[in-house]
Amino acid sequence: MKMLRDELDLRRKTEIHEVEERKNGQINTLMKNHEKAFSDIKNYYNDITLNNLALINSLKEQMEEMKKKEDHLEKEMAEVMVQNKRLTDPLQKAREELLELQKKLVNYEKDKHALASTKARLKVTEKELKDLQWEHEVLEQRFIKVQIERDDLYSKFEKAIQEVQQKTGFKNLILERKLMTLSNVMERKDVQLNEILSASNLDPEALSVVSRKLEDVLESKNSLIKDLQYELARVCKAHNDLLRTYEAKLVAFGIPLDNIGFKPLETVVIGQSLGHGPAGLVSMPT
Repeated sequence: MKMLRDELDLRRKTEIHEVEERKNGQINTLMKNHEKAFSDIKNYYNDITLNNLALINSLKEQMEEMKKKEDHLEKEMAEVMVQNKRLTDPLQKAREELLELQKKLVNYEKDKHALASTKARLKVTEKELKDLQWEHEVLEQRFIKVQIERDDLYSKFEKAIQEVQQKTGFKNLILERKLMTLSNVMERKDVQLNEILSASNLDPEALSVVSRKLEDVLESKNSLIKDLQYELARVCKAHNDLLRTYEAKLVAFGIPLDNIGFKPLETVVIGQSLGHGPAGLVSMPT
């Protein structure tokens, strides 16, 4: 038992020694590993610290630069604010001008369409103008021809009116002289008849017969006088109608009445109205 106990005790000690050696080896290994890890961590954190210090210094420099920039930007912002206040009125004016220009743009589109339609109408008008110019040339040639015909007709008409005036005046003079002669004859006959009747002491029956015959003669003479007066009025009316026709033709051809060279005279019959009917128609003598 003692020997077994010693052997077991020796074995135990040997095993404990081995365990302690293994333990010490593991402890040493762990310590080395820990030291290495600690050194690595220390180096790592030293690097981080250095990097952080460098970063902090860089950030400080950046902060100083940012602060300077901030101060500069604040100054610029203050200047911009001042400029903004100065530019507020021009901006408002520019906005108003923009609105006005937009309205003008809308009106410009309308004016553009109106201009296009006006150009189209202008082309049509130009074509019409060319046609009218051509018609004007044709009408001008016709006008020259009509002027020549008018001058010719004017000269012929003037000669005709002068001849008619001469003939009418001569005929009126003859008829007036005939009327005056007949009137004088009638007056003399009346006087002579009255003297004869007063001188001859005729009975009433013979006197009535003579009176009836005398009345018949007087009636025939009065009828002749009326016929002569009517003929005179008809000739005067024809003369006046010819003058009116002549004046109307002159106005139609554009010739002023003052350019005739003389003033045509209308014939007036005393005691008789010529009227305004067609040529040749007169009223009955009064």
